[in-house]
Amino acid sequence: MSFWIIAAAGAALVTVLLVRALWRGATTPGPSRVEQDLQVYRDQLAEVEREVARGVLSQEDAARAKTEISRRILAADTNRADAIRPGAQPSKILMAVIAVILVGGSLFTYLSLGAPGYGDLALQDRIAFAANLRETRPSQADALEGVPNANLGAELSPEYEALLARLRETVAQRPDDVQGQTLLAQNEARVGNFAAAADAQAAVVRLKAADASVEEVSSYAELLIMAAGGYVSPEAEDVLGAVLTRDAENGTARYYWGLMLIQTGRPDQGFRIWDGLLRRGPADAAWIEPILAQIEPVAELAGVNYTVPEIGAGALRGPSESDIEAAQDMTPAQRMEMIGSMVDGLSERLATEGGPVEDWARLISSLGVLGQTDRAQAIYDNAIEVFADNPAATDVILRAGERANLAQ
Repeated sequence: MSFWIIAAAGAALVTVLLVRALWRGATTPGPSRVEQDLQVYRDQLAEVEREVARGVLSQEDAARAKTEISRRILAADTNRADAIRPGAQPSKILMAVIAVILVGGSLFTYLSLGAPGYGDLALQDRIAFAANLRETRPSQADALEGVPNANLGAELSPEYEALLARLRETVAQRPDDVQGQTLLAQNEARVGNFAAAADAQAAVVRLKAADASVEEVSSYAELLIMAAGGYVSPEAEDVLGAVLTRDAENGTARYYWGLMLIQTGRPDQGFRIWDGLLRRGPADAAWIEPILAQIEPVAELAGVNYTVPEIGAGALRGPSESDIEAAQDMTPAQRMEMIGSMVDGLSERLATEGGPVEDWARLISSLGVLGQTDRAQAIYDNAIEVFADNPAATDVILRAGERANLAQ
């Protein structure tokens, strides 16, 4: 309420000042034409006296000029009363229009573009809000309750429906059969029953334990998310974290990790992950199309003026180990110039556009090779902050820091 009182008072004050200036300007009479003429004649008399004193004008000519000027002054003075013009009355309609535009226009603009009742949030407050949102978001079970039931058997042939029913019955009788659970997860996902598919895939991961592949664990996370209608629950986040711990550059897990960050109020971090996936490619990767469909509004939320890059354009950015080895045949000056140029290009891109964790690690390692320890330390500290929510990526940065002999 205090905001509206202050805003209304400010708009009213500005309106009063403008209307007052308009009223004073309209009602204050200016000098009439006769008064202007009289002033000119007085100046002419004074000029005649100056010319006589300088000897430019004779006494006879000066007398005639004064007589003529005096006659004109008397004639003008006689008509002075008739020549005084009253000030024009100010337009009440114009003043009303000004008041409506200032007060009404300000109110309309704020209601259209502003957020009434929304308090001011500093950057640290927004980060804290996002962290709380992430910690208190609904669980997988809560999310499943909000997902409408799909008509799963509408387009199934009688034969396939019978086979699926038999598979479900068999797996229920033999829950520890890994092959049966695998087939059930695949077929439940094929018919759109993602919740049942996720349960079957969970059994596969549980039964295989340490032998479960990264792809199988990643598939379990994806099924959890699809079952929840695209929502990344805390349970799905834990599975994604397990995938990224084993494979920090797993494309599927990184895509959904970025989606989770966007859903929990950190579009800035999610954008960097998605942009890195686009730059890394390949163009036919499963996550490229969904990223392209969403990254521009995400970039806007992140405050980035973004142009979609060429897919895969950043896959080989920066000096790799092979680049450095190839430079061994150059003279020391040539070698340092080549590596320095590549490092500068990579550093500029990461500073302006972000990139995948391997690019950050490569930059830190390269700066260590070049002996630019202070610069490497600054980028290392920045990378730790950027990837703070990604344990697997943080581990990659830590290893790069160790190779560059940086303080950790």
